[in-house]
Amino acid sequence: MRDAALAAGPGRSGTPAAAWPATPPRVAPAASLPTAPHPTRIKVLHVITRFQAGAGGNTLLSAVGLDPERYEVWIAGVPGGALWERARAAGLHTVEIRGFRPTLAPADLLVLARLVRLVRRERFTVVHTHSAKGGFLGRLAARLCRTPVVVHTFHGLSFHPYQSRPRRTAYRCLERATRRFTHRFLAVAPGVARQAVEERLAVPGLVQVVPSAVDLGHIPQRFDPLARRVLGTPRSTTLIGTVGRIDTQKAPLDFVRMAAALHAERPATAFVMIGDGPLEDEVRGLAERLGVEVTLTGDRPDASWLVSGLDVFVMPSLYEGLGRALTEALATARPVVATAVNGVPDLVEHGATGLLVAPADPQAAARAVCWLLDHPREAAEMGRQGRQRVRAGFAPQTMCAAVDACYRGLLGLPPQGRTPGASPGT
Repeated sequence: MRDAALAAGPGRSGTPAAAWPATPPRVAPAASLPTAPHPTRIKVLHVITRFQAGAGGNTLLSAVGLDPERYEVWIAGVPGGALWERARAAGLHTVEIRGFRPTLAPADLLVLARLVRLVRRERFTVVHTHSAKGGFLGRLAARLCRTPVVVHTFHGLSFHPYQSRPRRTAYRCLERATRRFTHRFLAVAPGVARQAVEERLAVPGLVQVVPSAVDLGHIPQRFDPLARRVLGTPRSTTLIGTVGRIDTQKAPLDFVRMAAALHAERPATAFVMIGDGPLEDEVRGLAERLGVEVTLTGDRPDASWLVSGLDVFVMPSLYEGLGRALTEALATARPVVATAVNGVPDLVEHGATGLLVAPADPQAAARAVCWLLDHPREAAEMGRQGRQRVRAGFAPQTMCAAVDACYRGLLGLPPQGRTPGASPGT
């Protein structure tokens, strides 16, 4: 089968393929040599539904981090969002596709036609898709245009128990339909990879785990008293917080219920939600009825810094591929409580890098937070171990090297080394 032929590994005889010889160093400085022809770059198109939040940030980091001398990178997706301007400022080609919406709609046929025109016109070597709808339309367009290499990243599963049965079935069928159009699958966590195979969304043996990177250069390594002052809570008051869009997935009402339960035990505790979303009014109403004050900051571009001002970070999500805000909280050594959903247990190991609770159980979340507050030495050690894990394996350079290796392997190119003809110091 084609997929088997594309899989990396030994040849038919069972012996490893011979490695391409390493490039020797230049014998003269590059500036003293005659001008060489400019090498042809590999054209890559990322197709994503919403170019925002976790999946969008991951896609932007992976696109910006590829070697611009080797790759020409494009991103196409649903219009709107701050990441588009950041992508253009980084020198990427961007296409905000007119009519592209996050949910399934009859206009998707027009979106597919526009994607097909784009892929045919630009003749991409690699189409790399993300999210359910972007993954379906992007892979279908690549198939129709006979794109040589198609890669899909699972940032999480597009269907979950909190959807209606028809909607869940529709998304599952769309993802399964494009499985055979895909040469390699990437997943942001081992748990997500396993679910993709178990749900028959990915071909067994063709799934590779590539941790979803965060921009560690802008995240403090420890508690930041300035971030605490910006959040407006005295250092003497315990501050429990979360970061994320205030919508159904993130279960903000469970955070309020957890806050109310915790406030009954520890009245001096303060609570903050960093983010915005459609459930803000419901959050305020529930907090008032339960008699607990929860501060809503609204959307903050500096959220990854503000999290360093928390005493405990809580992520009560009902479903979550991995959780970008969770990764950022661990990067700043915050003690964390998170729901054991999808790929989260791969990052938060109970008792080692944080505490896990069942989703939709705010009482359990409150008990876990209390345990961390009652055991400050153990909580701090979990935070330190979480920081070590994230900073060792979730740097953008690590993720981009893995993506580059994936593309190279599918194209039959040798592993990443020195740029051909380059030598140290030239």
